[in-house]
Amino acid sequence: MEQLCTFYLDSYFLAVDALRVQEVLRQQPLTEVPLAPPAVKGLMNLRGQIVPVLDLRHRFGFAPLPAGKKSFNVLLRGSDGMVSFLVDRVADVIEVPFEDFEPVPETLQGEGRRLLRGAYKLDRRLLLVLDADRAMDASEL
Repeated sequence: MEQLCTFYLDSYFLAVDALRVQEVLRQQPLTEVPLAPPAVKGLMNLRGQIVPVLDLRHRFGFAPLPAGKKSFNVLLRGSDGMVSFLVDRVADVIEVPFEDFEPVPETLQGEGRRLLRGAYKLDRRLLLVLDADRAMDASEL
């Protein structure tokens, strides 16, 4: 079984390996970074640790979240330290059988396709598994 932390981004139901998730927080105050790539929303101070915040909506080519709507921070452990992904809303931690894992569907197109590892077909929806390392990769921002 694979444990996944699930969340929503626009109409996508996405997940990352739950073992990589440090914590999930409501939207936090950010400090903008001049000349940073557009996907870098800013830096947040998490109990004295500076954490880069990446906007997954931008990475997937979605329009910005409407004004007044709050996002959530999913904080992940990366090879270079903590990184936060901004997501629309969080869901649950679920377990899915490894043998049900499938490649990314051919029908799924767009900028975000290369950020996905694969998918699980659940009862009424498709769960897309994010390649967290690729999504965090600064060379691809």
